[in-house]
Amino acid sequence: MKFKAGKFLLAGIACLAMTAASYADAATLRVTVSARGNQRAVWQSAFDQFEKANPDVDLKVTYVGEEAYKVQMSGWLATDPPDVLSWHNGERMAYFARRGLLDDLSADWQKDGWNQTYAAVKPPSTYAGKQYAAPLGYDSYGFFYRKDLFEKAGIAGEPKTWDEFLADCKKLKAAGIAPIAVPAKDSWTLAAWFDYLDLRINGYAFHEQLMAGEIAYTDPRVRKVYATWKTLIDDKYFVDNALSYDVDSVSPLLVNGQAAMMLMGTFFAAGLPEATRDKMSYFRFPVIDAAVPMAEDGPVNILMIPAKATNRKDAHRLLAFMAQPQINGELAKGWGQLPSNNQAPEPQDPISKIGFQILSSTPGGVAQFYDRDMTKEMADEGMKGMQQFYSDPGQIDQILNHLEQFRQRIYKK
Repeated sequence: MKFKAGKFLLAGIACLAMTAASYADAATLRVTVSARGNQRAVWQSAFDQFEKANPDVDLKVTYVGEEAYKVQMSGWLATDPPDVLSWHNGERMAYFARRGLLDDLSADWQKDGWNQTYAAVKPPSTYAGKQYAAPLGYDSYGFFYRKDLFEKAGIAGEPKTWDEFLADCKKLKAAGIAPIAVPAKDSWTLAAWFDYLDLRINGYAFHEQLMAGEIAYTDPRVRKVYATWKTLIDDKYFVDNALSYDVDSVSPLLVNGQAAMMLMGTFFAAGLPEATRDKMSYFRFPVIDAAVPMAEDGPVNILMIPAKATNRKDAHRLLAFMAQPQINGELAKGWGQLPSNNQAPEPQDPISKIGFQILSSTPGGVAQFYDRDMTKEMADEGMKGMQQFYSDPGQIDQILNHLEQFRQRIYKK
């Protein structure tokens, strides 16, 4: 009996040792993602599913606020980055790819069939013929609007043309309702206005040339964009003190009926309270010049693997998991976005469905967004100029002259 007990004791010790060894062997996978408000819960749900399917991976997730994330991104990639980072497609991704700071994911695109399932978003995921991004959801941009406030102001339907839009703004103002909310404290929300005015006035090809630094900011066509924008400011169609509002603090203006419209991405729908949803709808940015084909902003959110990642093996496993149609669809749904994976279920949220229809029927091209299509230094200076313009629209020429001097310095590099 003593001998048998000794055997069982040794066996138990061995079992414990094996269990401890298995935990010790669990590889740590460090992930850092940008998240605001309800986005964190959506991320976490997907990460929980990954952990359940991959119990051998010790997943460590860090959530960072969006604006702080943008500031810290370059430092992370250059020093001691996590194994996976969330980010944005287009020039935002290419900026780091050309500096050798990202892992090449071209083999993943080939192996996992992404060339087919992500065909529509492959171009902005590509730099110098290689793919560096695993696409997640993307946004349509357009006008959120309060149907009840439109009715109160005597507006029968959604404006299709710029003249109709201006007439509706005039009616709303006359009814004592601020026509347009804009969270101008977040400069990128002003960039959405610039993008759409430029796309509607000058078209996609011109816009992309401007984003690439090939057109002067003193070009009369650029000035026309700002002059058109200035009319809205001069007529006081935007809410008062817009530069004091960010995206999170502007929501109550729509919820409480203080403003009727806001140009924003479909992600905004996910944060709307239930009591407001039935009163809200969404329409495409109106036509300004009927001769210019309709183009849209459709920025894609992505996951990337830093070149200095220490656990590349599990990083690639995570990207493959997140790229599955079901997971891609769940993420997009939770964020109020559209799934990048063409095998994912189509969105059922009313606003997301409208956004999906807009992008799927766009004849004039899909841009990534001002600060995602352009070199970071130029984008930062351009958006700072937009805030200066919004604060003092009479300074158009001074601002555009400054931006042109800056453009010449940046694109000489």
